[in-house]
Amino acid sequence: MKIKVCGMRDKENIQNLLILEPDFIGFIFYKKSKRFVTKFPEVEIPSTIKKVGVFVNETIDEVLRVAQLCQLDAVQLHGNESPLYCRLLKENNLMVFKAFSVNDAFDFSQTEAYQAICDYFLFDTKGKDYGGNGVKFNWKILKNYKGNTPFLLSGGITKIDANEIKKMNHKLFAGIDINSGFEIKPALKNINDIKEFKENLK
Repeated sequence: MKIKVCGMRDKENIQNLLILEPDFIGFIFYKKSKRFVTKFPEVEIPSTIKKVGVFVNETIDEVLRVAQLCQLDAVQLHGNESPLYCRLLKENNLMVFKAFSVNDAFDFSQTEAYQAICDYFLFDTKGKDYGGNGVKFNWKILKNYKGNTPFLLSGGITKIDANEIKKMNHKLFAGIDINSGFEIKPALKNINDIKEFKENLK
C-alpha cells in the first residue's frame, strides 16, 4: 500500500519524515492554502520517494515552471483541469494525480475521460476547500468506481483508521493520502503519529 504525506513545508519535519520512507511527499502550490509553499525546502529527497506538487486551476506554463524549478516527479490536480490539460503534463514526463471531490451523490462516470491519461486518481472529501478539509466521505460508495486507474484514498484520515483501511478490498485501491489528520499545525506533521499509523497498516 502506497503512502503519500501531503502538505509538507518545514525542512526539519521533512527530514524526519524521510526516515519513515513514504512513497510520495506532497507540496502545495495553491496560494489560498494554509500549507502553501512560498520557498521550496532545501532537503535532499531520495529518488525512491517521489515529490508531488499540488495545484488548483493553475496555468500549464506555471505548473511546468514550478515542476522544473523544484524537480517534481508528479503533479496533483485539485481543480477543474481537463483531460487535455492532464495529457499535456504527462507529455512533459510528469506523473499525474487527478483529484475528485467525493460525496454521497458523486457520479464516478466523471472519471471516465481521464482513465487513459492519469497515473492515479485521488478520491477526497467534497468540502469548502480544495482538499485538507479533515473530513471523511462514505468509503462504501467506492464500490461504484468501475474504472481501471488506481486510486489513493484521501480525506480526514487519522491514525485510528488503520484497521478500516486494511479492510479495503477494492481491486484498484493503491494507497492513502494523509495530511490534516496528522498535523500539529498546518504544514507541520506529527511524525510519531505517522510512524504508528504506518506500522499499524502492516
